[in-house]
Amino acid sequence: MKWHITEGFTPLMLVVSGPEKYKLVATLWDAAQLLTACWPIDDGDEYLIAIRACRDAIHGDISAEDAREALIRAADEAGIPVITVVH
Repeated sequence: MKWHITEGFTPLMLVVSGPEKYKLVATLWDAAQLLTACWPIDDGDEYLIAIRACRDAIHGDISAEDAREALIRAADEAGIPVITVVH
């Protein structure tokens, strides 16, 4: 499994409510953790797609970048601003 893969996953920052206003997502593990533990809604179509995309990327069935794109769409659906991290 490729939980902590950074290869192919361009980091991004999500602006969320709560004590930690900014959440850095740099790996598939970070994305999966954020979606399952901190997401404000759990019934949106894009949210469910992002959960499946993270699972599929962790198992190597799709690219980490595809999972990242699904996360961005889920964030848009939930009204969570995304900041792209530039290296």
